[in-house]
Amino acid sequence: MRHSLRRLFAIALVLNLGACSTIKGWFDSDDDEANQPAELVEIQETVKIKKLWSVGVGNGQGKGFYKLQPIISGDVMYAASAEGELKAIDRSRGKTLWKNDLETDLSGGVGFFEDTLLLGSSEGVILKVDAGSGEVLWSTRLNGEVLAPPQGNGRVVVAQSYDGKLQGLDFETGEKLWTYDSNVPVLTIRGTSTPILQDDRVYVGFANGRVMAFNADNGSVAWEVRVAISQGRSEIERIVDVDGTMALVGSELYVASYQGRVMAINVASGRKLWQQDISSFSGVSQGFGNVYVTDEDGTLSAYLRNGQGLRWQQTALAYRGLSRPIPVSSYVAVADFEGIVHLVSQVDGEFVGRVKVDGDGVRADMMSDGNTLYVFGNSGKLVAFEITPRE
Repeated sequence: MRHSLRRLFAIALVLNLGACSTIKGWFDSDDDEANQPAELVEIQETVKIKKLWSVGVGNGQGKGFYKLQPIISGDVMYAASAEGELKAIDRSRGKTLWKNDLETDLSGGVGFFEDTLLLGSSEGVILKVDAGSGEVLWSTRLNGEVLAPPQGNGRVVVAQSYDGKLQGLDFETGEKLWTYDSNVPVLTIRGTSTPILQDDRVYVGFANGRVMAFNADNGSVAWEVRVAISQGRSEIERIVDVDGTMALVGSELYVASYQGRVMAINVASGRKLWQQDISSFSGVSQGFGNVYVTDEDGTLSAYLRNGQGLRWQQTALAYRGLSRPIPVSSYVAVADFEGIVHLVSQVDGEFVGRVKVDGDGVRADMMSDGNTLYVFGNSGKLVAFEITPRE
C-alpha cells in the first residue's frame, strides 16, 4: 500500500465492535519520516487577500470530526455549529440577522430549499427549519448519525446516515417514505457524501465504493457505478469510501473515492465517461474546463473535463491534509490541516497567495461567489475574503 494512514488530522477511521481488536499496530509505518507534512516555502504573492468580515458560529465543528457546511441563498448565508447554534448572516456585511439554539447536537447541515433549512443531528434526527426565523417546523428520528446536509426538493427530503442508509422523508410532514440500506464495510472513513438532489433524481456515494442514482419519490434504483473496488489483505487496505463532495455539471457527475478513482459519469445512463486513479476523501470541484481534486498525499490535480487527462499538478503541499479545492475568480483555494488557505492559478497551478484562517484547521468545504471566498474554520470562525489581483 503506497500511502501512509497515520495522518489522523486528515481522516478519522471508525470500526464496528467486531473489528476493534484489529486496530492495534495498523498505524505503525516505516514511512512516517518520509510522509511528514511539507514545510511551507516562501511564495511570490500576486493576489491581494482582503478580509471583509468575520463571524463566530458557536463551537464550530466541535470534537466529533464533523464537517458542518454553511450554505448560501441570495444575500444570506446560513451556518450551524456542533453544539446546535444556527445563524443567518448577511453575507455582504457579516451582520447576524437571527440566531437560534436548536438545543440538539448537530452533525450534518446545512441543507437548503426555497424557504427552509435542513439539518441532521448526532442522534439521527432530521430537522426542517424556517429559513426566515430559525423556527423548527418538524423533526424526524432516523437510526444513524447524519454526517452530511440533508437535501430537499419540495416533495421529498433525502438524508444519508452513517449506518449506510439513505432515507426519503415527506417534505411537508417529515414522515418516512422509503429506505435504501447499503452494504457497509467493516472499516470506513468517518463521514458520508452529500446527496445531490435534482428534480426527481438523487445521486449518492457510499462507503462500499459505489455511486448510485435513485428516484427521489420512491427510492427505486436507476443505476449504480463502482468508483473503486475493495482489494487488499487488511480491512484498512480495502477502504474505498466515496465521502467527499461530488460535482454535477449538466449531464455529468464528477466523483472521487478513497483508494480508488476520480471519475466522470453520465447521469442519464450511469455510463463511465473517463477515470483516473487517485485516493481522495475530500471530494471534487470544477472550473476553467478542469476537474479539481486533492489526493490524500497532498497532490492537487487539475484534470481536463473532456477526459483528455491531466492539465497540471501542484505537489508542494504534500501530506498537509488538503480540503476540497474550490475555484474562486481565476484561482483555486485549498485549506490545510493548520487552517492555512492556499491559492493557486486555475491556469497552471502555480501559487499566487495564502492566508491563515483558523489554527484548528478547516474541514468544511469553502464556498465562493465571484471573487469572494467564504471559509468556515473548525473553531467556529466564519470569514469572508475578497480575492483580487495585485496591481
